Amino acid sequence: MKNSKLFTLVIAIAVVVLIVSCHRKRDKLVNSWKVTAVEPKETVSDSTKNAILTNGMLTFTEDGHVTGYLLREITDGTYALTEKGKKLVIKDEVGTPYVCESTITDDKLILDTKEAKLTFDKI
Repeated sequence: MKNSKLFTLVIAIAVVVLIVSCHRKRDKLVNSWKVTAVEPKETVSDSTKNAILTNGMLTFTEDGHVTGYLLREITDGTYALTEKGKKLVIKDEVGTPYVCESTITDDKLILDTKEAKLTFDKI
């Protein structure tokens, strides 16, 4: 009986730590971010790369929405952080998911996909 109570307590603490950890990453993500570097992993024209550098921006809100521009405008997307903030899933207006490995600091956001690695600065 004591072992099951201890096990339940340990699981509860682990869940709370996981929630707090993801919430901290989410707090750092909520803001507007400007693309400052593009490292393509596939062949990309200079004009496409320049368009991303010139116009690339994302704004994440506390209620889980994202707007901005990468290769096209995102007007009403959503986002979710998973794996303790190491993965960011952005869904566009029609629900198409874009999964990124994410690194989030106080002033930098790095999104690494199979197509490119994008670096953002907080604005």
